[in-house]
Amino acid sequence: MNLFTDGFEEAIQLLASGNESVYSAISVTVTVSSWSLFISLLIGLPLGFLLGYYQFPGKTVVRTIVDTFLALPTVVIGLVAYTSLSQVGFLGEYNLLFTQKAIIIGQIFLGLPIIIALTAAQVEMVDKRLYLSLKGLGASSLQILKATLIEARFGLMTAAMTAYGRIITEIGISMMVGGNIKYHTRTITTAIALETGKGEFVTGIALGLVLFVVALMVNIALSILKRKWTQ
Repeated sequence: MNLFTDGFEEAIQLLASGNESVYSAISVTVTVSSWSLFISLLIGLPLGFLLGYYQFPGKTVVRTIVDTFLALPTVVIGLVAYTSLSQVGFLGEYNLLFTQKAIIIGQIFLGLPIIIALTAAQVEMVDKRLYLSLKGLGASSLQILKATLIEARFGLMTAAMTAYGRIITEIGISMMVGGNIKYHTRTITTAIALETGKGEFVTGIALGLVLFVVALMVNIALSILKRKWTQ
């Protein structure tokens, strides 16, 4: 129990003292996670709508593949991203390995299946009469997409929160393609792995508590946004 109480005390000290390495890790974590979520939503919402709205040959196979990617370990995604971004990979010429952009690319592939799968499920749950009404009024495909996403906005908010929670707490991708470089690509999760690997368990617990606080603040902000949408 002393480890947790000591970790709590150290977490407060690290934040109160403005520890540079801790705040750098927080900044990197929030930056790469937010960009990863934004791009995942940008790509995943339309794809999820198409998967949930239209009937086409092989739809069941596509859904199965997307659902399979939901359970894909982050180290596997990290390995694929690493080989793609390394000098021998097809993206090696861009020199992205061990940068924040590399982490973002890897995390997009982590969050994208979640957004697609949950968006498709929400679209399928929307009242079919909405589609019939929109078609009867001569709405375009883009207008139907917009109206459907608005109708399913609360479920989509849950999808976004789920994806963000998965992204912000991953470690395999950040470690493999980011390199855990201090003040550059070190995230809170990779910092936890580093400290516990050195036997600094109290510091690891402190960083874990910091990560919990960051995730909590993000979820509170999303909950406030969701509440405003209901007014």
